[in-house]
This record gives sequence, structure tokens and C-alpha cells, in this order.
Amino acid sequence: MNRSAYLTTGLAIKALSRLSKADIVVHGEENIPSGPTIFVINHFTRIETLLLPSYIHDLTDKPVWSLATAGLFKGGLERFFDLVGVISTRDPNRDELIVGSLLTGEANWIIFPEGSMVKTKKIMTGGKFMIAHPDGMHEPHTGAAALALRAELYRRYIFELAESSSPKLQPALANLKIESLSAVKVQQTTIVPVNLTYYPIRAMENIASSIASKMVKDISERVIEEIMTEGTMLLSGVDLDIRFGKPIKINDFIEPLWLKDDMCRNGIQDYSLPAELSGKMRATAYKVMQRYMHDIYALTTLNHEHLYASFLKKYPFDRIKEEDFKRRVFYAASHISDREVSSGGLFLHRSFRDSQVHLLTDDRFKKYENFLRLAEEKGVVRKDGDYLLRDRSKLSFPSSFHKGRIDNPIEIMANEVEPLLRFQKILKSLAWQPGFIFKILLVRYLVRKGQKDYEQACAQCMPPLEKDLLNRGKPFLLPALRRKKGVVLVHSYLAVPEEVRFLANYLRRKGFWVYAPRLPGHGTTAEDLSSRKYQEWMDSVESGFALMDAICDRVVVGGVAVGGSLALNLAARVQEVKGVFAVCPPFTLRDYSVNFMPAVDVWNRMLNRMKGEGEKQFMAFSHGNSYVNYLKNPVAGVHQIGEFLDAAEKRYSEIRQPALIIQADKNPVVDPAGARKIYGKIESDQKEYCLLSFDRHVLVDGQKAHTVHRKIASFIEML
Repeated sequence: MNRSAYLTTGLAIKALSRLSKADIVVHGEENIPSGPTIFVINHFTRIETLLLPSYIHDLTDKPVWSLATAGLFKGGLERFFDLVGVISTRDPNRDELIVGSLLTGEANWIIFPEGSMVKTKKIMTGGKFMIAHPDGMHEPHTGAAALALRAELYRRYIFELAESSSPKLQPALANLKIESLSAVKVQQTTIVPVNLTYYPIRAMENIASSIASKMVKDISERVIEEIMTEGTMLLSGVDLDIRFGKPIKINDFIEPLWLKDDMCRNGIQDYSLPAELSGKMRATAYKVMQRYMHDIYALTTLNHEHLYASFLKKYPFDRIKEEDFKRRVFYAASHISDREVSSGGLFLHRSFRDSQVHLLTDDRFKKYENFLRLAEEKGVVRKDGDYLLRDRSKLSFPSSFHKGRIDNPIEIMANEVEPLLRFQKILKSLAWQPGFIFKILLVRYLVRKGQKDYEQACAQCMPPLEKDLLNRGKPFLLPALRRKKGVVLVHSYLAVPEEVRFLANYLRRKGFWVYAPRLPGHGTTAEDLSSRKYQEWMDSVESGFALMDAICDRVVVGGVAVGGSLALNLAARVQEVKGVFAVCPPFTLRDYSVNFMPAVDVWNRMLNRMKGEGEKQFMAFSHGNSYVNYLKNPVAGVHQIGEFLDAAEKRYSEIRQPALIIQADKNPVVDPAGARKIYGKIESDQKEYCLLSFDRHVLVDGQKAHTVHRKIASFIEML
């Protein structure tokens, strides 16, 4: 192969890849060895053949050549493939090129053990690796294993000849067309499993498919499908996770008798093996193949569409309550993202890093909406009120191999994760769990997660928290006799759930369930709070709603100060909230008095200084209560409040639920006029603004708090 042409063409491919909107993330580069390597990779698109050699070359600084099916070497593509280092599986010099370059380290190789693209991703049948193909099911190929074994056998044999100063050394090197012993690499051959996971998988008409249809007569169904699928993925944007697994050391599979008996008797004649030795190695090659096939698919990057598709396939009934379906997917997503499970061999898409509660609330990242739209378009499900009706026949093997990615992408998503037995076990257990038992599991999980998050945050505090402070920030759940109405109570900024304890007890006596979540960064240290983002506070409130929604028929959310603003924001985004109340909510950061933050010019100077010195700057909070409040206010925290209030202001007009706003006329921290502005923006037909004669900020505790308690209870009872 022409090395300079290979490098030049690689630059062209690299430039082409930059034009795509694919977001490519590489994992496990540390697993790539420096010695001769065969990369065995799952094969779903033509993209792999073109782009992967370039990416791996960048990581190893060594040419990467690959095998491709002989059917591709038509219509002038032979010359192009030669430039990019692709050879045909039927090339008569194939074995010589691969084994020779592995011995000398001239190049690494890419081999697709599935043999060709597996467009259906159906690679398992009856718990065994079996590849779906238009010509029939077949086992994965053992070629990569056989070639690696042969290269390592020759390497071991050559160095044993050299060590014993055998006269057979030079003839052996000559038969392998290797000039000298120094050209043979000492490092052993390895096979590195690589998994490529695309997300999302979509196929639709695009510019490339339209041009191809007009310019090429009688274009095949296969070509149109490939352009539609792969063109859409590149042009519209797709996440591509390239994950390198731990290398398989081929030297560990070499039998000593092959060297002492067969190689000593036959020597090296050329790049082929005697039939007898080849037969002996066949079983070992099969064993190595099973190992790397397992490793390839164990590296699959799980994403949300895998969850949705697999649940649809495993659900025992064809009539599925939509709310229950979303809850089970949420629970699975949260469960597999827990450290103890992800460390057990599951690799997760980066969208699992943060809270998954959006799957139950406002679906703000459109995970469910996009999947449901696709499932409806393909006829897999249709909506019937609060239910999804599944067509089980549409979740069977695609009728056309080459149209599977267009006609039945839901089945393909489910097929891709069939080899992940741990994942399948989790999903089957959740899919078959009776509804009432599942709700208990979900509530228990959310309660424990809130407590666990707090315990972990406390454990990370430096210096450690004193014993009498450890429980003040713990979220709490107060049960009632009936489950008709539940309340989520959100504490204020710089405070803890204990701040709303008296109100919570009062509402419980009125017959309501109450849950008080903890806003991250609270109940620990002001330093912890300085590192938090307002999105974490939103997630905490949403988790509280999800918990209470699993218990009660109707859920009301409310809070104090910023806690009230968070409650209003949730009501704006989640229509399932039945009512909302806020006590002394700020409208903007400017509504705060100098007791909370300095004047605007001083504030701006502090922000500028903070950029240069980090975020650990604090102001005194003179209106705090040492039992429930921090007495110093992080500048970074105030900045987060400002960002949150700016975002929340744009959504108050989306509130349609009954709403109650309570404000103190002499509030020393927040300007009462701000609460009036919020009230004016709310579009609900049933809303109330209550201005009370108080000279403090937190109205749910202390003197005359019973007035506020009664007002809130009356509002909830009226719903």
C-alpha cells in the first residue's frame, strides 16, 4: 500500500468528518496497546469503514488498515479503498498482508467479525451469538482470532529460533519475506474489542438521498436505505460513542505443543499453516472469537431509547398505562445510573450523568417525546387516552434486512442490548412487577435517594459536621391516613427542610401527606452551597413531586421564598401539579434588600473579583436563624439565584393551576412588590394574592405563623 497516499487520503476523510454534525466521544484510549493490534468492531454503518481508521490512526500514530467485503470493490471504489488501506476479504494476499504487518508492526488492523453490516443489530439467538444476514443466520467469523494466533505463533517460533541460534532462522524469515530479525516486533499481538453505539438511530429523506434518487437510475433499495440512515445520522447529528475494551493477549492462547511439535516439525513454509496445525488451532480461534464478541457488546453504551424499546418489548401486556410506562423507565434509568450498578459492567450515555427525574416531569430534553413520536410513526404503539396500545407484531424481526433501519428502528434498538444480560435481568424484573408493588419500590427508592444524597454530602464536608447538625438538612416524609392529596414543601435559600416542619405537621393533621425535599448545598456548609447550580435545586423539587405523585391522587407544591419560586416554576412546566402556593417569593434578584446582597455597584465589583479569585466568597446573612440557616451567604449562590429567577420569570404566564401568593407587607429581605408582579403574570383563572401584616421574611414559623398555616390549608382543601 502507498503510505503517503494513505496519509493524504486520511486527511481528506478527516476534513469530511468535520463537516458532519456527529458528536464523537472516545472512551478507553488507555486500553490501546503500543504493540501490533487487531481492532475487532461491531458493524452497523459504512461510516465505520471510512472514519474509524482515521480516528484510530490519530490515537496510535500508526497506519490502520481494514478488511471489507468483496462486494464493495466495484464501480471504481477499488482505487479509493487502496488509498485508505482497505483490502478485500477475497484478496489472495490477505493473510500475508495481515500477518506480516502484525509481525513487523507496520500497521494495525480493523476487522469486523460479524462479516458485514448487521443492520438489524440482531446478533443473538437463544443466548448464542448468531448474526442476522439476508443469506441466513451465521456465527461470527473467527478470522481475526485465527490471524492473530498465527502471527503470535510465528513470532514466538522466530524468537525461539533466535534464542537457540538455530540455522532455521534465516530461511524462516525469508519465507515470511522479512529482511532481518530486528524487523520483527518483540511486543505480542493483541486483539482490542471496540464498540460503536449510535444515538439516536433515525432514517429519513435527506439532501443526499434526494440527489442520489435523481441522479442514479434504478438505484437499489439497499443503497437508498443506507443513504437515508447514515446521511441523516451525519447531517442531522448523532452521538457516536467509540469505546475501546481491555486488550486480549493472544500469547495466552498459544499451546506449547504447537511450538514444540508442529512448528519444529514443519517450520515456516509461507504465510499459510499446515492443515493439521490449522485444525488444532480452530477450536482456540473459536474460543477467542467468543471472548471478543462478548467483550464488544459488553461495551455497548446504554441510552434512553434502549430503555424505552426494551420495555416495550418486555412488557407483559399490550395495553400499557402511559404514566406507569414512564415511571418504570425512570426507575430503570435511575437504578442503572447508580454507582453500584454502573461499576458492574454497564456503560452509560452521558445523558445519564445527571438526575433522570425529567423523564417523569416535563421531559425537557424530549427523550420520551422523540421516542414516542417514532414509535407511533412506525405503528409500534398508538395512544388511547392515558394508555399506549402496543402492536406486538411490529416488534418482531424486520421483514426486509435492508429496510429494517427505516421500517423498524424500535426493534433494532432493543436488539442492540440483548447481549447485556445484567441489563436484561433488571428490565425483566421491572416490566413484570405488579403495579402496586412497583409503586412501593419507586417511593422507597426516592425516599432513600434523598436521604443517601444528604448523607454523602455530609460525609464530604470539611471539616465534618457536628452531630447536632447532621439531621437538620435531612428531607422528611409525613404520611397521612388517606392518599387523596399530597403536598411538596420546599424550604428557602440558605435554610433546611426543618424550616417548614411546623407547617408540615399542621398540614399532616389536616389529612395531607407531606414531603419536604432538601435543596442540594443546604444542610451541609456554605462552601458546599457555593459549588451548586440552580438546576440541582429544580431536580430536587421534581424528585419530591415524583415521590408524592406516586403516593397521592393529587399533588400540590409550595414553598418559602426561593422555595416558593421553585414551586411556581415546577407548576409552570408540569401540568400534573394540581395547585401551587408561594410564601414571600422574590421576582428578581433586584427585589432583595441589602440585608441579603449589597447594592448593585458593590455586587458587580464582587462578581468581577470572584472571576479572578474563585467562588469561595461570602457575605454575612444578618436575618438568618442559626438553627436552620447559614449565617454566611456565598456570592456564587446569589449568582445562581439571579440566573434561576431570570429563567423563572419567563414561565410564570404558563401557570394555569390554582395559585396562592402570600407576602409580608414589611418583609425585610424581599420587596413585597415583586410578589405582586408574579401574581400579575400568572394566567390561572383561580388565583389569590394575600398581603399580611408581618415584619419578617419567613412566615411559616414563629409568631402568628398559624395565620399562614390556616390560609395554606384552606387553599389546599378548596382544590
